[in-house]
Amino acid sequence: METRELRYFVAVAEELHFGRAAQRLGIAQPPLSRAIGGLERRLGARLLERGSRGVSLTGAGAVLLREARAALDAVEAAERRTRRAALAATGRPAVVLAAKAGASGELLAKLLDAYAAEPGAVTVDVVLCGPGEQTRLLRDGRADVALLHRPFDDTAGFDTETLHTEGQVAVLPAGHALGTRPHVRLDEVTALTDLPLPRWPRPDGTFPDGPGPQVRDHTQLTQLIALGRACAIVPESGRTGLHENLTAVPVSDAPQVTTVIAWPAHSRSTAVAGLVRAATVL
Repeated sequence: METRELRYFVAVAEELHFGRAAQRLGIAQPPLSRAIGGLERRLGARLLERGSRGVSLTGAGAVLLREARAALDAVEAAERRTRRAALAATGRPAVVLAAKAGASGELLAKLLDAYAAEPGAVTVDVVLCGPGEQTRLLRDGRADVALLHRPFDDTAGFDTETLHTEGQVAVLPAGHALGTRPHVRLDEVTALTDLPLPRWPRPDGTFPDGPGPQVRDHTQLTQLIALGRACAIVPESGRTGLHENLTAVPVSDAPQVTTVIAWPAHSRSTAVAGLVRAATVL
């Protein structure tokens, strides 16, 4: 299969309409229909059901949609990494590290200092992002390495090294009654109807249902907590640098969070290897 055919199929599968897919791709509808028909004949499987009520995916089509998206993502990632490698050979070499804003700040600082002392160290461009975005940046080639947090982040398909395991704390407005306790339980935090837990965006940009405020970054979250509009449960390292109008209390029954450094399994980058080496000796 050619990447062109996969792009054609993904467009039709997502639009479920040949006309809209053709418009999205910037081509005429007849060649798009012929391309999809040819793909079905070569695979020996019907991918789309075409009827008077529109277009729908078959079981085989649903499988190909999932695999085609992954394949196209891999191609785009390869293109990005190749371009970066070419730039590194002629200009300023750099490795891109993705990390969640507001998390593992002290660990990240130590890692960057340790790597800077490595022989042959290159520039590290740090990209701070929202929860879960590090994984996407790593998969699509915009990052070379990332700090991920189990059990929240998906590490499937990556090589990883464990760096740190810690408990979690509830972040509350300063002066809150629970803030004077030595520890709290998860059910006590979730029962705070006046301080609902925030809702972070899914990978597609939509938000789950719930009473909590929609948040997209750490700064927004801490401001909402300080205003008495939300609370949050975060790794213990998240208490570092909290403003005086916030307090953190250990959550005794919250699952532990393990921070790992992750990189694509096929990576042969010496810069990534050096960064991983520096991280594992902290």
